[in-house]
Amino acid sequence: MSDEMPEPVERAVEAPGDAAEGTYEPAGPAPLGVAPELTGHPAVDARLARLAEVDHLPADGHLEVYEDVHRGLRAELTSLDTHPAPRPYDNRS
Repeated sequence: MSDEMPEPVERAVEAPGDAAEGTYEPAGPAPLGVAPELTGHPAVDARLARLAEVDHLPADGHLEVYEDVHRGLRAELTSLDTHPAPRPYDNRS
């Protein structure tokens, strides 16, 4: 057994400009071309129209838009469950 360290092996390093065959370069953001269907509820349609923003964002920016649209749609659904305040003469017998 020896205490000597082996000599480091030098490896060829490619320059950043040298592209090897078969390397993958991801494409930039591209619109999907999907047109949303109108629901007839202006607040819901406005939220769904916001989804078109993701066509121009990189993938890591999609989450923020999706979460915002989800919160808005959830709020719209929740508002359907709330009862309007009774009018002064609704409780007549």
